[in-house]
Amino acid sequence: MKLLFETVVLRPYVFGFLLAFLIAGVIDLGWRRTLGFLAWVWPLAWIAEFTSTRIGVPFGLYHYTGTTVGHELYVANVPFMDSLSFTFLAYAAFCLARVAMAGRGVSRVTVAVSAGLFMMLLDVVIDPLAVRGDRWFLGRIFYYPEGGAYFGVPLTNFVGWWIVGAIGVGGYLALSGVTAPGRPWLGVAVYYAVLAFNLAVTAWIGEWTLAGSGAAVHAALGLSLYAVRARASSASSLGQTSSGGRTRLPRTC
Repeated sequence: MKLLFETVVLRPYVFGFLLAFLIAGVIDLGWRRTLGFLAWVWPLAWIAEFTSTRIGVPFGLYHYTGTTVGHELYVANVPFMDSLSFTFLAYAAFCLARVAMAGRGVSRVTVAVSAGLFMMLLDVVIDPLAVRGDRWFLGRIFYYPEGGAYFGVPLTNFVGWWIVGAIGVGGYLALSGVTAPGRPWLGVAVYYAVLAFNLAVTAWIGEWTLAGSGAAVHAALGLSLYAVRARASSASSLGQTSSGGRTRLPRTC
């Protein structure tokens, strides 16, 4: 319990986002399903990190330095806060996927794959910044022994994030039986709050090229989502007009 308290003190931003996820999730899914999401995604993320630090699957090979052992909680060699953060990142990406796909009649698989993609796009900013943790309050807690092509991060890492995000959301949808769209907008706000936090820290440490690259990726994502929503809205309006305003959109996720 002492280490857990020290972890909260050391990583308040992580637990702030976790609290935001819990509040948004309860409003969106209800408290049982929110806790179910947490109980499914956290062990999945921990296993992915544990195996990656040993055999390089699915994120590519990296190592935790252990510099904060005794100051924050670890589960085996993985910092508790690191695997825990996947829960609110996956939930936020899940919410963005539902908003992007609203009214399009897509399958759960499509929602899960889209959520995995959106979570991975957050990591385009998160992981390169974390590699530079010695220059901000994260600290140098891990490293890739062979570096990587994208600001020191191997491309396999991003593939791994996509896979873990898709399995996390897909597994939750399969286990929970959720069919109604819920209230995802607070989760979308969490998504962009996480993005803004990481871009701000990236700019604060003077990594302007990285900040610009991350901002450009998410600007392109935002424009793409806007185009998708506009097309869906236009198609919906045409459908309602042709059926005398009685068209009912499917509830898919």
